[in-house]
Formats: sequence, structure tokens, C-alpha cells
Amino acid sequence: MSATQSAARRTVLKGAAAIVGAAGTAGAGAALTACSPGPAGGAGGPAVPAEPVELGAAAEVPVGGAKLYREKKLVVSCPAEGQYKAFSAQCTHAGCVLDKIVEGEGNCPCHGSRFDVTTGKVLRGPAAEPLPAVPVKAEGGKLIAG
Repeated sequence: MSATQSAARRTVLKGAAAIVGAAGTAGAGAALTACSPGPAGGAGGPAVPAEPVELGAAAEVPVGGAKLYREKKLVVSCPAEGQYKAFSAQCTHAGCVLDKIVEGEGNCPCHGSRFDVTTGKVLRGPAAEPLPAVPVKAEGGKLIAG
């Protein structure tokens, strides 16, 4: 890191400290942990469900496509009729939940990581680990994950 970059970094950190100081201690925790995974796999709890979760109609996941269940922190793909694969939709970098799927890629809105929603594989960092797989099955026309 050059002297100029170090000076710029110190300026940014001093500015952040001043903002945190002005916001009080409640704001300090949020400001300093925004980029760090929290306990149990990141922002908002574990990356995979601890017990089975009903997602809705299996027909909502298009064959050859995928659907993001953002509120459940899951993404489900359907590679062939009646076959489903599910992954956590919680980014392995800092725990943010994916916000959309574009051309088979799940997007993390926090730092730009991209994941293949059919395999969980990282396509673009900063994430280095794939999305964790989650068991999924269709029962009575509904998808059950976990």
C-alpha cells in the first residue's frame, strides 16, 4: 500500500469513527459489522434451515430455471421436470441475502458476488465459498426444503 493510499485509508477510517461517535453506540455496532458475518453464518441467522420449510407450489420453479425465495433465504433450480436443487441464498462472503437471479446467476447486492444458482458455485467474488446445498423435495405439488 502506498503512502497516499495509507493516508486516504486513515482519512476514511477517521471519518467513519466520527460518524459512529455522532450516532452513538447503537450505530457503532451496525456500522462496524456491516461487512462481517455474524454468528451462525452471517446476517440474520443460519445459512441453511434447521428444520423443513414449505416454499410453495413446485410449479412456480420453471424447468431449466430457478426461483429465489428471498424471505426464506433459499434459491431453488429445476434442471429437469420433477428434479429440484436448493441452495442457501445467503452470500458466503458477508451473509447478505441474494436479491435477484439474472441469466442463471444469483446476485449479492452487498459486494457484487455472483453464484451459479444450479450448482451454488461462485462465479465472481469477493465470495470464495460456494452456496451451501439444502435438501429439497416435492411433496403433493409443494416444495419442502431443509
